[in-house]
Amino acid sequence: MSPTTLDRLPDTVVLQPGEALRAALDPATWLEMLEGRALLVSPPSWFGETVFTAKTVLNEGDVHRLERGGWIELSALAPVRLRVHAQARQQTAAVRPAEPRPVMRLVRLLTGS
Repeated sequence: MSPTTLDRLPDTVVLQPGEALRAALDPATWLEMLEGRALLVSPPSWFGETVFTAKTVLNEGDVHRLERGGWIELSALAPVRLRVHAQARQQTAAVRPAEPRPVMRLVRLLTGS
């Protein structure tokens, strides 16, 4: 089964075994595993001259904080119910309207959409 890619995540994500979710998340986003077990592939990063991704197994009750923003992939190993906690944005009336998340803004620039 091919992964599902979402621009905006719902508060709670439900996946069945074998399903995967790809999403662009901002730094300091928290992933809370309410149920199940999943494999999380972190956003790519550089180590010297090599690009790598870290893989983490998340079990029921685990909470994972993303230090860096970017594309993650979450593959369900058992039925999953996951809550995504994005950092709240502060706005003032004098500031122009909120722009899309930085990662999605970059994706839109690169894809021309």
